[in-house]
Amino acid sequence: MAKRPKGKVTTSRRPPRKSQGGSGTALPSADIEDLASPGLAAVALRSGLLRWYDAHRRDLPWRFSEAPGREGREKRAYAVWVSEVMLQQTRVPVVVDYYSRWMARWPTVETLAAATQEEVNEMWAGLGYYRRARFLLEGAKQIAEKGEFPSTASTLRQVRGIGDYTAGAIASIAFNEVTPLVDGNVVRVISRLFAIADNPKESSTVKKFWELAGQLVDPSRPGDFNQAMMELGATLCSKTKPGCSQCPVSSHCQVLALSHENPSVGVTDYPRVVPKPKPRRDSAAVCVVQIAEGLEQEMAAGTCNLFLLVKRPEEGLLAGLWEFPSVLVDESKSDSLNRRKEMDKYLKQLLDIDVKRESIVVLREDVGQHVHIFSHIRLTMHVELMVLKIKGDVGQVCNKGQDSMKLKLVDESKVDSMGLTSGIRKVYNMVKAFKEKKLLHQSQIPTRKMSRRQKE
Repeated sequence: MAKRPKGKVTTSRRPPRKSQGGSGTALPSADIEDLASPGLAAVALRSGLLRWYDAHRRDLPWRFSEAPGREGREKRAYAVWVSEVMLQQTRVPVVVDYYSRWMARWPTVETLAAATQEEVNEMWAGLGYYRRARFLLEGAKQIAEKGEFPSTASTLRQVRGIGDYTAGAIASIAFNEVTPLVDGNVVRVISRLFAIADNPKESSTVKKFWELAGQLVDPSRPGDFNQAMMELGATLCSKTKPGCSQCPVSSHCQVLALSHENPSVGVTDYPRVVPKPKPRRDSAAVCVVQIAEGLEQEMAAGTCNLFLLVKRPEEGLLAGLWEFPSVLVDESKSDSLNRRKEMDKYLKQLLDIDVKRESIVVLREDVGQHVHIFSHIRLTMHVELMVLKIKGDVGQVCNKGQDSMKLKLVDESKVDSMGLTSGIRKVYNMVKAFKEKKLLHQSQIPTRKMSRRQKE
C-alpha cells in the first residue's frame, strides 16, 4: 500500500512533458491539476463514479449497513479492518471464505483480543504474509485495552499495524470521515485519469497520488467514493484489459484521450511498470523428523508418529510460526552429504541429542525439492525424512535443548489440522506421499515372492 507522505504537497501548472517509462518508452504526462480543482469536472466525476458503484458494486460480506449508534459503527469498523488487511496481497475470492470463518469465530474486536497467536495463525494459514495476522491480534489487544475503537484516520494510525491506507479505509467507510486512501487500484485509476507517467514508487509521485485522492474524495459519501475508486481499479480499470467503453469516468480520463490522439500511447502503459528486483536465491535443508516407537511398517502406516516442530523467531520472516527443522545451506554445498552434516549439527544444538549416539536411525532418505517463492526470496527446500527411535524417554526430547518453549512433538492427526504455512504444508504432503509410496512398495514384495513360488 502507498504510504501517505508527511506534510502538505503543492503542485503547479506546467505544460505536458515526457517521462521515461519502465520499458524505455517515453510516456506523455498531462497536467495533474486538471481534475483536482474543486470545479464542475470533479463534481461530475464523483457523481458518475458513485452512480456506477451503486449499480455495479460486488456483493461482499464486509459491505453491510451498520446498525445505528456507536456499537454499529464499531462493528463495521472491525469488519472493514479485517477485510482490508486480508485483501492486502490476496485476491477477493480467496478472502471471502477466510473472512467468513474469521468473523464466525471472532465476531468482535474483543473476542479477537482474547485469542492466542497460535489460534490466529491457524485461522490465517494459507493466506501468507503472516505478519498481517500478528498485527491484527496486537492491534485488537490495544483497542480492547483502551475500550473504544478509534474513529479518525489520525487516531487509527496509532494502532499497531494500521498504516495510512487501512486508517483511511476504516475512517471513511465506518465513520464517514472525509479522508482519502491510496492502494494499488487507486494508483492505477488516478495515474490514468491524470496521465501520471512518473515512477509510482517514488516519494514525490506518491505525494501526488495522496493529494489527488484527497481532493477527489466525495465530501458527503467518502466511504462509498473510496470503495468505488478501488472497485473501479479492481474491475473495469484493470492492469491489462481495461473496459474503457464501460467506464463511468472515461470522459475524464486523460490517458484515454491521449491514446486517441496518439496510437503509440496505450491505456495499459499507465501506471509505469517498475521492474521488481530479482528475489534472493536461498537453499535450505529441511528435515521432517519423525519420533517413533514401533515396527517400521507401523511407522510408515502412520499409526505411531510424532513429528518434531520448531518455532521460528518472533521477528523476521514467518515470525513465530511452527515448521520442521530447517537450516540454510550454501547453494554450492547443497548436496546430500553436506546437508545432513549441517542438519545433524543443528539437531544436536536444538535437542541436545547426538542423533547417531542417542537414537536409532530407522530411516533417513531424501524426499525431494520444493521451491517456495516469497516476495523477495526464492527458497529451494531440500526435503528429507528421518525416522528416529530415541534411546530413553521420548517425552524428554523437547526438554533437553536450550529453549524447550520453541519445540514440540505433534502427532500426525494434529499436524494435518495445524495452521502451517503453505510451504511447510507442501513439504509435509511430499513426505506423506513418499511414505505412502514406500508402504505400497513394501506391501507388494511378499506378493511378488509368492507368485514366483507358484510359478515354480
